[in-house]
Amino acid sequence: MDEMVPVLQVGSAAPTFSEQAVVGSGFETLTFDSGTLTIGDKKITGKYTVLFFYPLDFTFVSPTEIIAFNDKLADFEKAGASVIGVSIDSHFSHLAWKNRPRNEGGLGDIDFPLLSDMSKQIAYDYGVLLEEGIAARGVFIIDEKGILQSYVVNNIGVGQNINEVIRLIEGFKFVAENSEVCPANWTPGADTIKPDPEGSRDYFKRQ
Repeated sequence: MDEMVPVLQVGSAAPTFSEQAVVGSGFETLTFDSGTLTIGDKKITGKYTVLFFYPLDFTFVSPTEIIAFNDKLADFEKAGASVIGVSIDSHFSHLAWKNRPRNEGGLGDIDFPLLSDMSKQIAYDYGVLLEEGIAARGVFIIDEKGILQSYVVNNIGVGQNINEVIRLIEGFKFVAENSEVCPANWTPGADTIKPDPEGSRDYFKRQ
């Protein structure tokens, strides 16, 4: 790996990857390339991908993030997005963590893949690999064409806001499908803005 940390830009193609993942109670090769997600023999196209990094299995903040993503999985499906969790642990470690009950510090049932990044190449390519060799808490929203639309990276002590991830997906999809843009604090159904000097006046007159 080059010593320079990659710089990702929204609007550019998200890095590709292919590694082992825990899917259900078994292992599958998971590949992401140009917006196509392949899990074993199953190809998923036409959907957004949410890739989120966490530092390590069997830690403290990380299970709260993973379980929170899982609790909102129906909302991600409704928004047309797949969710993938990834850390530098092995797929064997992921499975052991899933198999441990939540009241004993485990994950229990998780309905999205947990990807192994033992080489740390994925964390490096996405710019979240820390000096101590683990990933920061990063959430990357990638559209159906493989274009990076958003990313948020937290230091390891603070978990992500899952509802905000869903809101952003809904916003990016609205903008892509309509000729208007979303103002600050926008939520689905709220007023949007026509992105031109004349048309935008309608929005500001209503405020």
